[in-house]
Amino acid sequence: MPSPAAGRRTLLLVGLALLALNLRPAAVSVGPVLEEVRRGLDLSPATTSILTTLPVVAFALVGAAAPWLARKIGMHRVTLLSLGAVVLGLTARALTDSGGRFLLWTFVAVSGMACANVLAPSLVKLHFPDRIGTATALYTTSMAVGLTLAFTTTVPISDALGTWRWGLGTWAVVALLAALPWFALVAHDKRPEAGTRTITFGQVAGTRLGWALAAYFGVQSAIAYTMFGWFAQLWRDNGYTATQAGMLVGVIAAVGIPLSFVLPAAIARIRDQRILMVAVMACYPVAFVGLLVAPEQWGVLWAILLGAGGTTFPIILVMISLRARTAAGTAALSGFTQSVGYLIAAPGPFVIGLVHSASNGWTWPLVLLLGLLVPLFALGLYVGRPTYLEDQLDRR
Repeated sequence: MPSPAAGRRTLLLVGLALLALNLRPAAVSVGPVLEEVRRGLDLSPATTSILTTLPVVAFALVGAAAPWLARKIGMHRVTLLSLGAVVLGLTARALTDSGGRFLLWTFVAVSGMACANVLAPSLVKLHFPDRIGTATALYTTSMAVGLTLAFTTTVPISDALGTWRWGLGTWAVVALLAALPWFALVAHDKRPEAGTRTITFGQVAGTRLGWALAAYFGVQSAIAYTMFGWFAQLWRDNGYTATQAGMLVGVIAAVGIPLSFVLPAAIARIRDQRILMVAVMACYPVAFVGLLVAPEQWGVLWAILLGAGGTTFPIILVMISLRARTAAGTAALSGFTQSVGYLIAAPGPFVIGLVHSASNGWTWPLVLLLGLLVPLFALGLYVGRPTYLEDQLDRR
């Protein structure tokens, strides 16, 4: 008969997987029905750009508070409250007729995602310190599944039920189901500072590693949220139907499912990650150039390459755990990396949207994305080297 500890461990794995399933739909499910939302709520181009940028803004502003909230009320309780915010925000935004309130409730939903997003690496480090690669692979794969489903099912659900409101509101039900394990887990709450050393946000800000991880996270997030927020529209503008465009962005996410399962474990097994990181990042320039020269053709190929490049996200998540020696270090590094990183990323989708609107095309937005690859490669070569947060703190 399984012991109570083994039962809690299994429940934690289930809870982590369901949590990860909900870490992207609130942000990305709007993309495939963006045109319908824009018409239905009479959103201006500037407001539409703000909508696509809200996730990264919320992740930057709210994510920084997640480690502090975990210290005050417990990591599992914050996770449960985060899922509650997702349920509330997704339900309310699907019901509103106001563009302003749609933005507000979207912010509430993605704020819940922001807290849970920051705490996920800490949950792994705290509960599975001897299985970091495996546990990270579990939740990043589940995240990729949620991302894929958000892109591929939002339009069909909307079409079947007659409105984009059902397509977006369905994800509130999924988030509610994900909250169920955490009602049990709050009784066994743990804090990230269970280790012997407390590391603060400000201390991480004094390290090169903290800033390099944050900048890398920021650049890859700017690219990712531009793809998720705008590329369905890019393909629609180049002759694809709404369903086809949503499916192509779904391919981007779907490619991440097997790679998210394999790459974190592979990254965790090797000491120097630079070669593997460069191989992944190299998929981006090929795809962006392909979209520049042949946007109406080879859509699946470009989507596959974009999806492969997008696995920089699960890589950076496992790197956060690998670049700290303790759970406390992981919590602080995760909070700094993601909050500052999303702050760096925030202008990305907004600027791309404005450039698209001003140029009435996708050439200049794609050129800007190619330019972002220069710092991405440079930062990847730094963070891929074996170094640890606590070592840099000790040398100060």
